[in-house]
Amino acid sequence: MRALVAAFSTLAIVATLALASAGAAATSGLRGTVMRGPVTPVCAAESPCDAPAKHVAVIFMRNGISHTATTDANGHYRIALAPGTYVVRIAAGRSMNGSKTVLVPVGRYGVRNFSIDTGIR
Repeated sequence: MRALVAAFSTLAIVATLALASAGAAATSGLRGTVMRGPVTPVCAAESPCDAPAKHVAVIFMRNGISHTATTDANGHYRIALAPGTYVVRIAAGRSMNGSKTVLVPVGRYGVRNFSIDTGIR
């Protein structure tokens, strides 16, 4: 009976450590908004020049491994990533404005917004 109790205790400790490790891996990443624009050839003060990029895949690559986040209807994304530097691209051959690399901070979610150039002029 003691052996059985010891085995269950060991199993409980191993399970707790595994869950703690999984939780620790999810404590860093990125979140933000992806916008697309311009959405009209001429921007007017009463109407915005850009709009949320709905349901767009944002791909983060590091060491040959890719991780993908898809934006929601408001252009927001959130992805758990290990800390470090990633190359970013937008799926479907869209052109992204600004930096193509991001730094994921240690122990927290960083905020990084992106914009897609629609090519409308």
